[in-house]
Amino acid sequence: MEQKSFTIEGKVQGVGFRQFVLREARAIGVTGFVRNLPDGSVECVARGSTEQLQTLEAQLRQGPPWSQVSFVSSCPDSRNLGPGFRIT
Repeated sequence: MEQKSFTIEGKVQGVGFRQFVLREARAIGVTGFVRNLPDGSVECVARGSTEQLQTLEAQLRQGPPWSQVSFVSSCPDSRNLGPGFRIT
């Protein structure tokens, strides 16, 4: 299992991005959370297999139809996530 933190930039707040990530992450089967950041970006921290995290990252890069993702960065993460996936 791996754990990564993703930061998503662009038009990603106020467009249902967190709800989109919640649905996708639960469908993929990863644990973690998604939240808005004060600078207008969104952070997603997820734990799963390499394949699950690659699938999630592809979805983050696409976003829901009403968003405009301009950049996604990722790095390893070691926070304690707990069970399930949630919006914080």
